[in-house]
Amino acid sequence: MKLFSKNDEAFICEHCNKEVRPLNYTSRDHCPYCLYSKHVDINPGDRLNKCQGLLVPIGIEKFKNAYKILYRCSKCNTNHKNIMAIDDDMNQIIELSKNI
Repeated sequence: MKLFSKNDEAFICEHCNKEVRPLNYTSRDHCPYCLYSKHVDINPGDRLNKCQGLLVPIGIEKFKNAYKILYRCSKCNTNHKNIMAIDDDMNQIIELSKNI
């Protein structure tokens, strides 16, 4: 069973209102400017979650050779994780890392 669907689309961030362009190497799943995401997936890229709440960035964790952004959904209060993207604002990442 395939649990990942590539879904690399441009969007307007619902938190900071900036235009977010595709990553062109994997699915775009959060805003690189403010790091907010949206609770839209059940499995990565499927866009089947009915919650649609904003995922608020609350921290960072090390994952293999990368880092994951930790989120809490503002609507259903579920915790979620997304792998950091190469174009994420490093100042935002540093601020989040202080929450560890």
